[in-house]
Amino acid sequence: MGETSPSPLYACLTAAEHPEQLAAGYTNEHTHEIIRGGLDRSPLYSGVIEGVGPRYCPSIEDRFTGLPTRHHTRSFIEPEGLSTRELYPNGISSNLPSISGRWSARSRDSRTPTLHGPGMPSNTIFSRPRDLSASLETKKLFQACILPGKSTVLPAMGRRLPGVAGRIRRRWRCVGSSWCPRRDEAYIGVLVDDLITMGTLEPYRMFTSRAEYRLLLREDNADLRLTEQGRVLGLVDDARWARFAAKREAIERETARLATSWVHPNTPEAQTLAAKLKSPLGREYSLAELLKRPELEYADLAGLVGEPTPDPQAAEQVEIQAKYAGYIDRQQEDIARLRRNEHTPLPVDLDYAAVDGLSNEVRQKLSAARPDTLARAGRIPGVTAAAVALLLIYLKKRGALASDTSPDPANRRQLA
Repeated sequence: MGETSPSPLYACLTAAEHPEQLAAGYTNEHTHEIIRGGLDRSPLYSGVIEGVGPRYCPSIEDRFTGLPTRHHTRSFIEPEGLSTRELYPNGISSNLPSISGRWSARSRDSRTPTLHGPGMPSNTIFSRPRDLSASLETKKLFQACILPGKSTVLPAMGRRLPGVAGRIRRRWRCVGSSWCPRRDEAYIGVLVDDLITMGTLEPYRMFTSRAEYRLLLREDNADLRLTEQGRVLGLVDDARWARFAAKREAIERETARLATSWVHPNTPEAQTLAAKLKSPLGREYSLAELLKRPELEYADLAGLVGEPTPDPQAAEQVEIQAKYAGYIDRQQEDIARLRRNEHTPLPVDLDYAAVDGLSNEVRQKLSAARPDTLARAGRIPGVTAAAVALLLIYLKKRGALASDTSPDPANRRQLA
């Protein structure tokens, strides 16, 4: 959609400024007549395509047919970029064919936009997620379990899946073992694990609430979580690795300094903190202990004893790790307790009917999903902790339990 002439709004913009949303438009009865007349040509409604549309980004057909008594649907008219005159009607995605018609909207400069070109409906092609392993491999073929489509259909990180699969294949060639981020390492690990364990009947959207270890999956510690593995995969060059190593060493050094630096009562250091403390210090405290207090920040403590780190990112990590140490330690304990099951493989040919004590429902779900580890079996809806215990007992009796359930040794390779 484009304007008939340049808008004064864009004339006053510089490259550093962001264009405002221009207007909010609404469908009307004429729009509804067009939709009703084109439903037989919509692939989803005519039966050409079988599937469920995106739950959180419904098409205008879904909005109209799902809420037949609604008199209008809102659409936000948004600029396509800083230097373009094209506008995008956000909120009316559609599988309808190109239909001629007049688009009108309440515009800031009273001009009526004209149709620049029809949008293209987006349909995703996918392999059944349950047919894939954690390395996105099926029958020795590496692939992303969902091919990327329009951003309204897939989350942005879903479009990274082909790259993830490519890096997994590269690792296989380089070090002879596969790798996929765990649920406690990256949100993409949660996404892959959810899909291959539980499958999906509709486009999957990654919510932070799906990650049980989201306290660890923070934006500020992404480099600490994944840079080492990125080095193994050949994604991190020497300069970036040197910067990361320096930051990690600064964090460790500053954490150790705070733990061994002490503030005693009735000293100038204690007097400096008195104004921010609820009560005066009654005993000696390390700076690390004081940093855990909500009323104190790193800047309040860093210079009391010794020299603070000059790296602001390292200082930020030191403070975050101190403030949330109790919660982080608790999640780390949960992860360590469950890690054993993560690396307890289930035989591909395991006959679940032969496992005594499993209910028919659990047998059916395990046979359909074919999880590759004991932990993934436990994440299948309906598979209880008792069922996982029965599987573990069965594996021990059969002698199929691996003696070494520690993480892949290749993950612990010496990094160059």
